Amino acid sequence: MSYPDQALAIEIGERVEKFVREVVATYERDPRLEEHGPSPELVKELRDKAREAGVMTPHILPDHSHLSQRGTAHVLKKTGLSPLGPVACNTGAPDEGNMFLLGKVATEAQRARFLEPLVSGEARSAFFMTEPAAEDGAGSDPSMMKTTAVKDGDHWVINGRKTFITGADGASVGIVMAKAEEGACMFLVDLPSPAIRIERLLDTIDSSMPGGHAQVMIENLRVPQADMLGNPGEGFRYAQIRLAPARLSHCMRWHGVATRAQETATEYACTRKAFGKLLIDHEGVGFMLAENQIELKQAELMIDWCADALDAGENGNVESSMAKVAVSEALFRVADRCVQVMGGLGVSRDTIVEQLFREVRAFRIYDGPTEVHKWSLAKKIKAAHLKAGH
Repeated sequence: MSYPDQALAIEIGERVEKFVREVVATYERDPRLEEHGPSPELVKELRDKAREAGVMTPHILPDHSHLSQRGTAHVLKKTGLSPLGPVACNTGAPDEGNMFLLGKVATEAQRARFLEPLVSGEARSAFFMTEPAAEDGAGSDPSMMKTTAVKDGDHWVINGRKTFITGADGASVGIVMAKAEEGACMFLVDLPSPAIRIERLLDTIDSSMPGGHAQVMIENLRVPQADMLGNPGEGFRYAQIRLAPARLSHCMRWHGVATRAQETATEYACTRKAFGKLLIDHEGVGFMLAENQIELKQAELMIDWCADALDAGENGNVESSMAKVAVSEALFRVADRCVQVMGGLGVSRDTIVEQLFREVRAFRIYDGPTEVHKWSLAKKIKAAHLKAGH
């Protein structure tokens, strides 16, 4: 099915794909790829090249309008063809979701100060919500939030500890969620801040996101009332504005990752011989690649279905939960089969497939593990059943 900005999205997507394949992919062995993500110097170099190619933040147009979700899906899948593609093109998490949220909720003054540097790719951001499990803090259940915000004159004073804060190291813009008397609130913060201290960078399975994933301590952070995002007590509502599109953009980017893994495994299977014939001519291998092709198409259709719901003005919570579960599980199976097809080479770092497998595995956790989404969907199924009078 066509959509209004399809021709524009296809044109942008072609330029993005050419840039990611011909320029970004050449950096995948760069020594500046560190344990917790690409170094600031590498990020800057990649983004400078993206600007030269005209593909910086490609889903946000020069007049600051946004591609439709269907158009965004087409473009973000292309950025995902390299783990560094979203970094270079400024379409990665958490920045893409934060830009979307600020575009919907921030005041004009807040947009000029916090959003513009993100859209230009000059700055990175972090979303401070998740808290340590050892302290019974908020994770998949945001109502468990421990971080507090207390009004003090025309300022708010925030205290708490956050963890798995993607991109916090090196970020310039922070969105901090905290609990006030009125309920959950969001605050915009200039980073670095002496009141927000990175305690450690976590060692995680993935390694493509700048700044890694940090545990931070927030101590007596003073935020002016003017830097509150939206209204007091509406933080969870704003989180929902961000959540469904952000879940879906994860699906878009990782679809590109899985497509790249499939391409690599196919190339190997079509050139490597064993037992007298090409690997792909062995039924076991050929069937795995065929199953991958089927699941990639199913994932693509699921993404488009959810994107259509969002473009129609629906909140997309149910659709994005279903898409997130279906797509993350399918893409993991795709990446896993690619490793299997390539055998010993698949588990080595001689090709990109090993990293792609690790990156996709993390996707099943990020923005809510599969089980939480299924639990939420089951509650809605039960409610609908009872409402129907059964």
